[in-house]
Amino acid sequence: NRWLTSRSLPPGSLERIADTVADRLRVPWFAGAVKVNVSLVPPLVLLPVLLHVAALHFLLGLVILTSLPLVVLWYYYLTHRRKERTLFFLSLGLFSLGYMYYVFLQEVVPRGHVGYSQVVVLTSGLFLMLAALSRAKKDPGYLPIPASSEKPSQQGLTNRSSRGTSNGLHGITTSGAASGRAVNGEAKSYSRMSAEEPEGVKKDWCIKCQLVRPARAGHCRLCGRCVRRLDHHCVWINSCVGEQNHQAFILALSFFMVTSVYGITLTLHTICRGQTPFVALFYCPGAYSDYSSALSFTCVWYCTIVTAGMGYILLIQLLNISYNVTEREARLALRDNTGHRLLGGLVIDTGQYNRGFLCNWGHFLSLGSAPPQRSAEDIV
Repeated sequence: NRWLTSRSLPPGSLERIADTVADRLRVPWFAGAVKVNVSLVPPLVLLPVLLHVAALHFLLGLVILTSLPLVVLWYYYLTHRRKERTLFFLSLGLFSLGYMYYVFLQEVVPRGHVGYSQVVVLTSGLFLMLAALSRAKKDPGYLPIPASSEKPSQQGLTNRSSRGTSNGLHGITTSGAASGRAVNGEAKSYSRMSAEEPEGVKKDWCIKCQLVRPARAGHCRLCGRCVRRLDHHCVWINSCVGEQNHQAFILALSFFMVTSVYGITLTLHTICRGQTPFVALFYCPGAYSDYSSALSFTCVWYCTIVTAGMGYILLIQLLNISYNVTEREARLALRDNTGHRLLGGLVIDTGQYNRGFLCNWGHFLSLGSAPPQRSAEDIV
């Protein structure tokens, strides 16, 4: 009605309409209607349509494959600025894998230039990547939430310390002097030294989770939890990357890179006979001779763009591991101007945990090998 009468919408109307549509979008099921997350739908519908349209002509493919990454980046910054969690990127990644594999079996394999063993190798790499991704989706190392989530005041801390409890604050004794020092330190900077930790290892108080974080732990504003050795929140797995799943995250990226490059090579050898894969990407005369070849060539370019982006992420991760620095620590070092840019700015060395290449990788490979010990105070 407002559109027909040329009247402007009141503030927040579009957001309320979108929330209502998202709440009413349900799928009938045996046990009752199941609510569908709206962010899952766009990749399932738009990706096949855009790729098929891009295969109609070279110029259409150029426009679509150029604009698609820009749209994905725009949506990422939109959700990141609003601190929203979304399944869009996870849905896009998984559906892209499935659809590329389907196009490979339907359009490339029937041409007879791909052997059975090569299909088995490609399929095995895909399943290994999904297995590593499934492991990376599990607990990244969340810190246990205290039983009481109420924000303690100075009065409450003093009273609880007299009863011998600390609500996650390690090292608070029952003496009045020690309690006063803990309260004053907490009120000033929300971080304090633990009596059980060696000198120089700082533990920080998280206001939102109401607990003391160990060294290198951080609070994820998207998940709303504190994570041990927090690296970053990855939108592609819709979860944090921390102490418990960092190895699986690197393994999933590595399997993806190997499998994707192998699939791209097989496809280009099939539709661009007699040319090297790199040359065939930019010059393949028979690519648009028929629709099947055009679709395969378009999917190759789509895979190449995605692989280049994931390759950059993997490169940054490997460099950070080599210098024993996390993405969170690098951002904080840049903000506080305490880090050193190395390798053209690809890595930020804080110098705090760097113990050399071999020791750094040994530390990374041992992450999560022994679960953190819980103190008697945590159990109580």
